[in-house]
Amino acid sequence: MAARNDKIIITCAVTGAIHTPTMSDALPVTPDDIATQAIAAAEAGAAILHLHARDPATGEPTPDPEVFRQFLPRIRQGTDAVVNITTGGGLTMTVEERLAGPLELKPEMCSLNMGSMNFAIFPMAERYQGWKHDWELPYLRRTDDHIFRNTFRDIDHILRELGEGCGTRFEHECYDVGHLYNLAHFVDRGAIEPPFFVQMIFGILGGIGVDMRHLIHMKETADRLFGDAYRWSVLAGGRHQMNFCTQAAMMGGNVRVGLEDSLWIGRGELAASNAQQVAKIRRIVEELGHEIATPDEAREMLALKGAGQVGF
Repeated sequence: MAARNDKIIITCAVTGAIHTPTMSDALPVTPDDIATQAIAAAEAGAAILHLHARDPATGEPTPDPEVFRQFLPRIRQGTDAVVNITTGGGLTMTVEERLAGPLELKPEMCSLNMGSMNFAIFPMAERYQGWKHDWELPYLRRTDDHIFRNTFRDIDHILRELGEGCGTRFEHECYDVGHLYNLAHFVDRGAIEPPFFVQMIFGILGGIGVDMRHLIHMKETADRLFGDAYRWSVLAGGRHQMNFCTQAAMMGGNVRVGLEDSLWIGRGELAASNAQQVAKIRRIVEELGHEIATPDEAREMLALKGAGQVGF
């Protein structure tokens, strides 16, 4: 059984690398937008901020550490939330490019994808017309022939360079049951030590689908593999975001929302901001009788190194 949650950690994934600027005017693109929305999400109740960078002019995902440096110091000054930087980057990036920012910035947390997969977002290409930027349509369409690479060697490299080298701990992103077993492999080797944070992800084409039975199966599998050595969280893509997070909270899990994962706040209604989504899931969690974790409580629960030991 997973370590018991006295309080629930809310993570907010602020911008990501899946959605493109055409899809929502609320999607933060510039460093100022990202910082403003991240701080507002923390004020609404997010203890962890999961962050990608984008080219300020076009909104295209970028691995450039200098772009991260345009918003990370402002976020650190404006909130005490845990900063979690992607190692997944964007779907066109090499592993080396994906690590450029984290290795220089040395955050408390990074995401770590626990297996390769056919990460497919090409169906979204048919939903929009009149693209704001030339890169958007080919970026989406190419994913019908795309493998999101996260080999055992890649994962081992990231664990050594960021974990051992920088003291960074991880949001272990598991898009299917097999990724839990990949994680167990590294745990059994002693490369990952408890308490580790498992992010169970539902609804990405190429990964496990959005079925509540899958959520129960993933949780039961993780309990069998890890006992009480882990904490867990759930995110679901698109319209399934809130119902899956609600179910996770009812089961004692943590939750992740944000415009990276869903552009919506309700049926047919685009979210106005990341903070709006955080406020909604906070209200649901509290009405279920739970308390949300503060950033410092999240640090203690996940054994993080502290904001004073980052590189920004």
